[in-house]
Amino acid sequence: MSDDANPFESLGTQIDEAAQYLDLDEDVLTRLKNPERVLETNLSVEMDDGSIEVFRAYRSQFNGDRGPYKGGIRYHPGVNRDEVKALSGWMVYKCSIVDIPYGGGKGGIVIDPSDYSEVELERVTRAFAKELRPFIGEDKDIPAPDVNTGQREMNWIKDTYEKLENTTAPGVITGKAIESGGSEGRVEATGRSTMLASREVFDYLGKDIEGATVAVQGFGNAGSIAAALLDDLGATIVAVSDSRGGIYNPDGFDVRDVKSFKAEQGAVGDYDDTAEQLTNDELLTLDVDLLIPAALENAIDKSLAEDVRADVIVEAANGPLTPRADTVLTEKEVHVVPDILANAGGVTVSYFEWVQNRQRFHWTEERVNDELERIIVAAFDDLTTTFEETAAPNLRTAAYVVAIERVANAYKQSGNWP
Repeated sequence: MSDDANPFESLGTQIDEAAQYLDLDEDVLTRLKNPERVLETNLSVEMDDGSIEVFRAYRSQFNGDRGPYKGGIRYHPGVNRDEVKALSGWMVYKCSIVDIPYGGGKGGIVIDPSDYSEVELERVTRAFAKELRPFIGEDKDIPAPDVNTGQREMNWIKDTYEKLENTTAPGVITGKAIESGGSEGRVEATGRSTMLASREVFDYLGKDIEGATVAVQGFGNAGSIAAALLDDLGATIVAVSDSRGGIYNPDGFDVRDVKSFKAEQGAVGDYDDTAEQLTNDELLTLDVDLLIPAALENAIDKSLAEDVRADVIVEAANGPLTPRADTVLTEKEVHVVPDILANAGGVTVSYFEWVQNRQRFHWTEERVNDELERIIVAAFDDLTTTFEETAAPNLRTAAYVVAIERVANAYKQSGNWP
């Protein structure tokens, strides 16, 4: 992208814009824009052929004023210090906007998991868990899955921590398999909150979600589940894409069938010979009612935003718009439901999982989904009320006003102890 933004700088810009609507001292604002600590470590891991390979890994603990640090661990070649810092900051405000008692953290390893065997990935994961051991815990820092990680990796981290600590502590990590203390509804949670946020914003704008045309960029877990749940509401999913490209059919797709095809073939591109092939950038500029960016950050920059024709954008990914793209879309009166609310289902159900682990009591999927809906709807109501009362320029700024105020108040109420 021509204005490929540094994600940490993007976070700072978003906080500064929201701070204009709050009465914050400069020292408090500085605290809210920077992590409390960042672990940077090198993991020396034996490969299947007996060689040793070194992997750079990070864990950022951004802010713990409202509770233990919370955030995922991603495996991706593009992981870097600033990305992890930004993602941990977004987690602070994501937890705050949905009003769950967590701070924000994030971790990652510079690795392409497709290049390694399952045994090698287990060694890498356990090596990272060993380095994280002094910093994580049920009341300190609670990791979770993120890009290219899932239940398998979380189970390995939990097992490593429990063995090293000689204890049982299922709440040390979330996103686990059900049999290892995971929660019903966790796998679907991010996609479900994306659907709920879409439903609520359409209702707020007086639009009908039934019959709405939808394009989804990024057909992984969040994107595919959001698409399926929106299809259940009567929306028409006309375009989907993955890292290799996308497909478009104005009559829509059977998205669950597309998901099954991708699971078998590895990509969506060959799903339908009659569908139009298109790039990710072309998908992002389709004339649709709803656009869901569900891949990585900085998917839409200023230049691409000029060509966006969607009426509403709901961010399933973290940071898919650059700040300059945000400015363009605000001027074009495109309503953007920000990531810190739209994809907060994952951390919300992670919170439910942690509560269940602490109580040693398992919730039904119906209860999980009902509680998630209650929290997302209440958060959206808080956002729109603030949007109207402050005359903030867009929904993102309003969301940050709500979230930052809660974190700042928690910090002020704690006092300052040297």
